[in-house]
Amino acid sequence: MSLISTLFTGVTGLSGNSTAMGVIGDNISNVNTVGFKESKAVFSDIFSSILTNGSVTSQLGRGSQVQGTIQSFSQGSFEASTNALDLAIDGSGFFVVNNGSGNFYTRAGQFRLNDDGLVQSITGEILQGNQILNGVASTTTSNIDLAGVQSAPQASTTFQIGANLNSAATAASTFNTPITLYNSVGSQILLNAQFTKVAGSNSWTYNLTPSDGTVTSGGSGTVTFDTSGQLATINGALADQTIVIDYSAANPPAAAQTLTWDLVDNSGATNGKLTGFAAQSNNNSLVQDGFTTGTLVGLTVNAQGVIAGLFNNGQTDNLFQVVMADFLAPSGLTRQGQNLFAESAESGQPVIGVAETGGFGAIVGQSLELSNVDLAEQFVTLIQTQQAFQASARIITTADDLLTEAVNLVR
Repeated sequence: MSLISTLFTGVTGLSGNSTAMGVIGDNISNVNTVGFKESKAVFSDIFSSILTNGSVTSQLGRGSQVQGTIQSFSQGSFEASTNALDLAIDGSGFFVVNNGSGNFYTRAGQFRLNDDGLVQSITGEILQGNQILNGVASTTTSNIDLAGVQSAPQASTTFQIGANLNSAATAASTFNTPITLYNSVGSQILLNAQFTKVAGSNSWTYNLTPSDGTVTSGGSGTVTFDTSGQLATINGALADQTIVIDYSAANPPAAAQTLTWDLVDNSGATNGKLTGFAAQSNNNSLVQDGFTTGTLVGLTVNAQGVIAGLFNNGQTDNLFQVVMADFLAPSGLTRQGQNLFAESAESGQPVIGVAETGGFGAIVGQSLELSNVDLAEQFVTLIQTQQAFQASARIITTADDLLTEAVNLVR
């Protein structure tokens, strides 16, 4: 009897809309989940029955069913963060994380340094990237490991002192200029330049004495100034000076250091940093290119996903570049919970790359991508689903009433 079939048609409506209500509830409950992507239930009709054999105009549907769910990977909005390792993707792509047994993919960029120095998600997976050494990124993807990262020292190779030597000073007057340098192991060296006024001229002899090590070349000489107080000659010529310091007996020992005392500009004229004016002798500047060993004090991440370390010696060094993955059909990814996705036959294999190359989006540092759930849209769908459920229930009660009338025909 067709009324019996009608009862089961109503049941399919109740079942399908119950499932759809679950999908909507999942979306709404994750409205504050970072990187969450909403889903939508997809309905289809159940294969129809043919009332008259071979007639296409006599087909009867048997209700509806939820064919599946489709996940929307539309862009979510951004929220600013104070954590340097909170990352968001602006555009296509996923972060690649590893739980020790395999790679997973996520849009949730809440990362932190764990006690082993690894960049870890809130749920424990390790962010993957390419290590950068000497400015070149490795082609091998690995865990982003920042343990023990430090800035190697750089020995000073050139220095420039800004000083005035008083042309009105009396003979044998002295003036000391301390010069801070660094050797090959990062030890700070104070190179003291003592200037002594020569009688009857605007000339000064100098003697360079380091706090550690021994000057083996260029440690002494004479600077002469012209009638305008500008440097005229140093050791009889106007040229930069070379100084060599031996650290073989130092503690700790270091490589021999060759320094250039920068005194002239590119044209061969004085650069004006060392002067002989009739004014009190003074130091006004020191520029040198060395630095000591640095420990990591901060991190930054740029749009290409390059993680740079900020060190307490004032240096910045690129450490890792975050790798990204994308799929031909991201809606085919398998949800694993905890904001993770796994590849499947429907998604295709991952394409690995880095931000702002190919079709990959940019990485936004100190930001988080919020859920892309639109609450207004979800509530409208909720109302629509509720009405569909109620209408399906009405089908059952109405069919029941009709069956009751049929039974009552015998009275």
